[in-house]
Amino acid sequence: MQIECKENFDIKMYTTFKIGGKVSRIYFPKTSEELIFLLKNSDDYVLLGNCSNVIVSSNGYEGDVILTTRLKDYEIKGTSVTASCGVQGAFLSQKACEAGLSGFEFMIGFPGTVGGEVYMNASAHNQSISDKLIQCCVFDKENKEIKYLTRDELNFSYRSSLLQDKRYVLISAEFNLEKQPQEKIQELMTRNLSFRKEYQPTLKHPNVGSVFKNPENDSAGRLLDKAGMKGMDELNVAVWSKHANFIVNKGSATSIDVLKLMLRMQQAVENQFTIKLIPEPEFIGNKTQEEEELCQILYQKAQK
Repeated sequence: MQIECKENFDIKMYTTFKIGGKVSRIYFPKTSEELIFLLKNSDDYVLLGNCSNVIVSSNGYEGDVILTTRLKDYEIKGTSVTASCGVQGAFLSQKACEAGLSGFEFMIGFPGTVGGEVYMNASAHNQSISDKLIQCCVFDKENKEIKYLTRDELNFSYRSSLLQDKRYVLISAEFNLEKQPQEKIQELMTRNLSFRKEYQPTLKHPNVGSVFKNPENDSAGRLLDKAGMKGMDELNVAVWSKHANFIVNKGSATSIDVLKLMLRMQQAVENQFTIKLIPEPEFIGNKTQEEEELCQILYQKAQK
């Protein structure tokens, strides 16, 4: 099977953060069959979608990367929507609107793919990807076979799913949406977009989305704001001036620049509120000793 592959590939321009070094090999499957073939014949790889919720090391990655963004198949039948893992969430949101289907309005401003959004149980504006999910087609890495998992089997919770245990890889997902007047759906999407434009940076300002998960019954952005982090400006990175839970790349930032600012933000909140914020984006790639130490602090959950 001939699958497009590039070696010694500079992944930086593929990430929404515009940060990242060279990866040994990157594969671009175009069909589910190609993706499954790669998964069956590989043991050491990183699977990425739109690279919007990851920090890729500026030192690169000495392994294989599988990029899913060319898997764009989707189908809408009645209220049922099925989409491959590489379909853009914002695109699917618009297509659902055109079909008079409600449930994906929150995704209109998201840069991620269906695979990434199910993986992290993406949510906003009182909607989440798991609300309307029926089942997922997944690849079982342990048994090297295709399985179907229901919504309940995926163990969804805030910013979490069974997929984060790394045993299963999402191939496609099936949803059941609700019929609504198209005008009502469009109105909600427009309102969601306006909110994002008002408070959150667009990709004209390279960013990774929310930096920290919201602690229970609180907002990471509120805590960071109260801790004085909003607008914090470093040499290559800055905290967004309108929302303290976003870091923007000022043009030449590296992964170490981001981790250092994240630690400063995390410690500011912990010192003032005794709450340890947990990072939302995953760190991928080769770590320097300093990055290893920073990640151990940042990603270690507070002891209860």
